[in-house]
Amino acid sequence: MTTGAEVQAAIGAVIGAAAATAPDGMPGPEVMDAAAAAFGMLASPTRLQIVWILAAGECDVTGLAEQVGGTLPAVSQHLAKLRLAGLVRSRREGRRQVYLVDDPYLAAVVRIMVSQLSAQDLPEDSGAADLSAVGGSRLGRGLARGRIV
Repeated sequence: MTTGAEVQAAIGAVIGAAAATAPDGMPGPEVMDAAAAAFGMLASPTRLQIVWILAAGECDVTGLAEQVGGTLPAVSQHLAKLRLAGLVRSRREGRRQVYLVDDPYLAAVVRIMVSQLSAQDLPEDSGAADLSAVGGSRLGRGLARGRIV
């Protein structure tokens, strides 16, 4: 299991990837490991949805729970993991704890991925596991063929 400090270091490494690239332009193994750790934190649909919401603006745990359809304890646990990983941060606003994503790169990555898949014609009843319905993009075709997991 990856620790929060490892994921936080991973994000810093990914952002600084230009300095750690091999002569052929390929990022080094440390950068790829760091990116995998950061993406691993977003592998949960609920955590991804939380980051999506927070990328648009601040929200407290009650508002997030309502938007994602989760319980307060479950959403709090997801927020704790995201916070330990350095993907979200919180601040006190009176008696409330407000969460936010203040990394524009993280927000952009999440928006791009979700927008890319949202642009496809997905059937109403398509579950997350049925990726064969993802349409014509290279990403969608790679997912559907099992080449991207």
